[in-house]
Amino acid sequence: MRSCLSVAVSLALVAGPAMASRPDYIGTTEPFASDAVYFVVTDRFVNGDPSNDHRDQGGEHRTFDIPVPCPDKVDGNIGYLGGDFRGVLDNAGYIRQLGFGAVWITPIVDNPDEAFTGSKPISCTSTLTDRGKTGYHGYWGINFYKLDEHLPSKDLDFAGLTRGLHDAGLKVVLDIVGNHGSPAWTMPVKQPQFGQIFDKDGKLIADHQNLAPQQLDPQHNRLHAFYNNIGPVDDSKGSIFDGNLAELGDFNEHNPAVMDYLVGAYLHWAEQGVDALRIDTIGWLPHPWWHEFVTRIRAQHPGMFMFGEAFDYDAAKIAEHTWPGNANVSVLDFPLRGAMSSVFGREQKGFEALAEPLHLSGGPYANPYELMSFYDNHDMARLDASDAGFIDAHNWLFTARGIPVLYYGSETGFMRGRAEHAGNRAYFGQQRVDAAPESPIFAPLQRISKLRQATPALQRGLQVNERLQGDQAVFYRVLQHGDSAQTALVLLNKGDTATTFEVSRYLQPGQWRDALDGGTVKVKRALKTEVPAHGVKVFVLDGEVRQAALQAQLAAAMADQQARTQRLAR
Repeated sequence: MRSCLSVAVSLALVAGPAMASRPDYIGTTEPFASDAVYFVVTDRFVNGDPSNDHRDQGGEHRTFDIPVPCPDKVDGNIGYLGGDFRGVLDNAGYIRQLGFGAVWITPIVDNPDEAFTGSKPISCTSTLTDRGKTGYHGYWGINFYKLDEHLPSKDLDFAGLTRGLHDAGLKVVLDIVGNHGSPAWTMPVKQPQFGQIFDKDGKLIADHQNLAPQQLDPQHNRLHAFYNNIGPVDDSKGSIFDGNLAELGDFNEHNPAVMDYLVGAYLHWAEQGVDALRIDTIGWLPHPWWHEFVTRIRAQHPGMFMFGEAFDYDAAKIAEHTWPGNANVSVLDFPLRGAMSSVFGREQKGFEALAEPLHLSGGPYANPYELMSFYDNHDMARLDASDAGFIDAHNWLFTARGIPVLYYGSETGFMRGRAEHAGNRAYFGQQRVDAAPESPIFAPLQRISKLRQATPALQRGLQVNERLQGDQAVFYRVLQHGDSAQTALVLLNKGDTATTFEVSRYLQPGQWRDALDGGTVKVKRALKTEVPAHGVKVFVLDGEVRQAALQAQLAAAMADQQARTQRLAR
């Protein structure tokens, strides 16, 4: 992540006397902040090309369509289900028209050709259990230079996918793994490819040999040197971050060959049109490792935006990855995610629960405006909410600080409340894509996402809260930087009845335009308007900030950012 303040100040210095005399108010200058992200588990989105399904793969340990029975008859599935590059590209227009500017796809590298026979049995409610599971999700890499055969088509490789998505106005976020390979031990009989790593020429360079980590001998067996020989650690013995994640082959961060292999592989894919990287399990490798990795990637791709997954609800811990001396990347905002689930899910807490995890001032992050905001994903139960709850969540997600990430199918409330093996990653399919506009969730999402797409203040402006209380949220997003001078006033009502809002605090007199419903409102001292049940109103004022109380709040926010930047630079 880069300091928004240092960039803003430098731009102001070259902008000329008129602009330099006007204070900068900006949350982030990161270009990627303009684009909301639509996240797909590629295999589970749309099967655009059945010829690459490999339905006969695996033999006795087949890989295609492996149901996980659930008591309520809504089954999960741990086999491949056919989604591929063609299915994503065929629906690029759908994703773009829904209001997104980027697509995050799961890892594309080659995974084993059989279902795994080790680990513990999978059930509808189990976690970190992998017996009978396949690498449909992409996170079990065996050759990081090779595409998994289930994804491309004869006329569509990865470079073709990125070109096609770019032509449709979509950036490409590639999911990458630096911590581990495939499941590596606990098999009754060793299976081919599991626990193995191959180089770009297909040569075997690492093999766990179905041995528990503490049985590896990296000093005397070169095929063991790629892996750590630290035994598994569970909650009874310490943090799981101290040892292996499930039975996955845990890469040895002290072996330079591991770094060289992964940097080389991801540069190979990045050169084919990748715009950003999502880093899986960033918390499992130490800060110096990630600092070197990110530095080497950005040496070839300056400014490459990256965000990591540290599955932790402690902001102080995940924030460390954002610091310049560490990985210097953004992260998925798990603390805010937890609060969003409680506010918009069945618990229905008030908006006040969202105030603290925003960390608008004095927080631990390098820049909270560059965090990836989300309410669920593929590793947790989907949001358990009513249609109205999803609408409320989207109204917040696309107007509050951060870069929105939406998990595929959420535009229809798909598989709401379902955990990983209980349908969270169920196949969506072309029929559901085509029917999605019929969902009551779809149109309100499209409306608010396109508003963010058209409103710079909602993408990168500072946030000043007027109230976050009960069913009401009122806040400003302010962008005053370079040629931009825009204030957005956001009013959210998650109640079941229409409510009249009256706002005067921080409100600047002027001609405010109703950004969603059209028309203008002339404001002198207060703005009074009715916000529908589970609705949103956004008023925009174009022009320099002149309201004294708002100026004071914005100046304090910029000073806080400057102090934070200076503190983290030490």
